[in-house]
Amino acid sequence: MGKTNDIILIVDDVEINRTILREILQDDYSIVEAANGHEALRTLFPVDETPAEVLPTAILLDVMMPGMDGFEVLEVIKKNNATKNIPVLFITATDSEETESRGLKAGAADYITKPFNFDVVRARVDNHINLVRYSHNLEQLVSKKTEEVTKTYESTLEVLATIIEYRNLESGTHIRRTTLLTEILINRMLKHDKFKPALDELNLSSLIKASALHDIGKIGIPDGILLKPGKLTNDEFNMIKTHTSVGSHIIDSIAENLPDNDNYLKYAKDICHYHHERWDGNGYPTGLSGEEIPLSARIISVVDVYDALVSPRCYKDAFSHDIAMNIITEGKGTQFDPDIVDLIPDVAEAFMKVEEDHGD
Repeated sequence: MGKTNDIILIVDDVEINRTILREILQDDYSIVEAANGHEALRTLFPVDETPAEVLPTAILLDVMMPGMDGFEVLEVIKKNNATKNIPVLFITATDSEETESRGLKAGAADYITKPFNFDVVRARVDNHINLVRYSHNLEQLVSKKTEEVTKTYESTLEVLATIIEYRNLESGTHIRRTTLLTEILINRMLKHDKFKPALDELNLSSLIKASALHDIGKIGIPDGILLKPGKLTNDEFNMIKTHTSVGSHIIDSIAENLPDNDNYLKYAKDICHYHHERWDGNGYPTGLSGEEIPLSARIISVVDVYDALVSPRCYKDAFSHDIAMNIITEGKGTQFDPDIVDLIPDVAEAFMKVEEDHGD
């Protein structure tokens, strides 16, 4: 079939065995050799438990070796995420069913017995290499299809959010501004010792995209209330408050048939549900306070209020950038996370530029 890019690691303390296996396989594969278990692990993990940049596609591993036998080497290989799926074919001179059973239970993919039969060795190695390729291609196909589905529902939700903005007599650029402002603020927070560890654990790209969905629950608010130019009654304001829960339910209904680890929808739900909570616990819908409020929602809370202040609404004229900054500063420790507010002066100029470039 001709030489491929696949690498075979042969581990055997007997040089003649390595030589025979190399002769059988070198026309089709690149061969790397190790004379014992420790040398094999140094090949796979050159620095501590850090895997090598280029790993073998398959490993031929002798069972009986001095110092560290094949079972011990296999145990280390299977414990590391980078190497656990590499097929390991045990090399053995024994025909003991107990040894074979133990190896297969430990994770060995197959056995090659001594003395070596050229055709059997080639066939078994080829079969496992082909399985690796098939598995890799299947993973790529699944990943591509998942990405396509993800892009589809993300686009659908963003279109829905834009429609809601237009229904609210606001320009769809509010969503664009929200994502830009969120990205600016997050980039500044990444330089802050308190926020960086928490943000490093998040998928920030998904969080930024999810910010566009913060008001998606307004689809459930009647036009008479959503577009009312005057002061809302208590009952009307209570109805407005429900957009947080409605948005959360919408995201839940979408997430039912999608993977549980979908960060985009998790952030979207948290943002929808909690972006009107207050640091002092006087917000809605649940009255969370302080760091009980998800970080994503605390970020969007500041961004949303800023954009609402500097943008015209059916019930008010736009405030100036300076007035909006003052209002946010006054909300430090009451409405907003005080540590986030402390960073607002650092992003004030960038915020104003977004409003100038993308304002209504």
